[in-house]
This record gives sequence, C-alpha cells and structure tokens, in this order.
Amino acid sequence: MVNPEKNDKKSVPDRFLSVKGLWKSFNTSGTRIDILKGVNLDLNAGETLAIVGASGIGKSTLLHLLGALDRPDSGTYLFQGEDIFLLDNARLAQFRNESLGFVFQFHYLLPEFSALENAMMPALIKGLGKQKAREAAEAILVRVGLKDRLNIRVGKLSGGEQQRVALARALVVNPVILLADEPSGNLDKGSSERVHSLLLELNKEFCMTLIVVTHNMELASYMSRSMTIVDGQLVKF
Repeated sequence: MVNPEKNDKKSVPDRFLSVKGLWKSFNTSGTRIDILKGVNLDLNAGETLAIVGASGIGKSTLLHLLGALDRPDSGTYLFQGEDIFLLDNARLAQFRNESLGFVFQFHYLLPEFSALENAMMPALIKGLGKQKAREAAEAILVRVGLKDRLNIRVGKLSGGEQQRVALARALVVNPVILLADEPSGNLDKGSSERVHSLLLELNKEFCMTLIVVTHNMELASYMSRSMTIVDGQLVKF
C-alpha cells in the first residue's frame, strides 16, 4: 500500500534533474518554427516549480520534454546522472512508468470504469499483481479524499472528483517527479483550491519534485520557484 512515511524516494540526492541546451522546433507548411532555444534547468529533489506565461510560448512543449513524451532536437536531460534521451524508446517508456506521474487539464480517465479501476492502471502496467495494484490504488484514493467513491464510475463523478482520481492515478506508483499541465484549468474555484492544496500536501508527503504549467497565478505563488519562457529561453518570472 502507499505509505508516504516509508517512501524510500526521500533518499534521492539533491539536484537530481538537470537540463542543458534543450532545443525544439516544428515545421509548419514548410516553415521551421523554433519553440525552445537552448533551455537550461536544474531542480532539486522535492522542489516545486511553476512555469507560467501566455499561451503559445512553449510551456506545454517543455513539459512534454521533461516528461519524456517527446524528444528534443538537441540537448541533454540528466536524471540522477543519466541522460535519458540516450535511452531507446523501450527504456524511455520504462523511465516514464517508473519515475514520472502526469496530471493534465483534460484528465483522460475512462468514464465507464470506476475510480479504483482507473487509478490501478499504471500499477498494472508496471507489472504489479492485481491485488497489490488494487491496494495501492485504494490507499491513494483514500488519501485524496475519495474513500466513499472508489467503485463509482468516473463518468458519474464531479469535475473536481475526476481530477482527484487523475491525481491518484498519477501517484499510484510513487513517482519522484509529478508533472501537471493546467491541473485546475477546468475546475470551479472551490475544486481548484482543493486540488492546489492536495498537490502541495502530497509534494511534502512523498518528497516528489513538482513541475506545474499553469495560468493560475494563485497556484504559481505556492511553488518555490516561478519561471516563464521568453524568446525560447526559460527565465525567472
């Protein structure tokens, strides 16, 4: 079961994530558009970072690179000393499954499955047995306040409850990095505040590094650092 007090990821050394010179461009109608132009970033274990700014400046592109969902044109991404972009696709997928958790504005839950079934899926993909996956999912769902909603189909849950299921799903395998893209973008003020509080509480309990892309300056203010992207560079906000 998930037990924050016994989470061995608290032994992760400081500055375990270091990005150097990330470039990313896209071709649109034959025209090359440079989105990221040599981004540098160092993060310590357990640190919280908000990436803020207007739409279209490259925030989500950077988050996708940090989440190993895409590869850069050039640059290095050192995680605990290993350049993950030198990994083949199978090992890169393993890195994502074992070390990262993702929460998106659109939570991508399966509406015909229960909260428990949705939260179990990353653990099953990781190879845990069904019983262990169920125990881990149940524990984290209880932690995010859904003890009485475990067996409810997520299509019947409120928007705030669905996002908490998505958060539980992201945390069920104890990731050391949680990446969140507008995690409260579709929620009302009350639900947003509950999600914000949970993110901060779980960051401390699990000693996980938290990287949030957001337009919500209240959420950004809770992070230890806020940065934005100017002309393809990541700078202090």
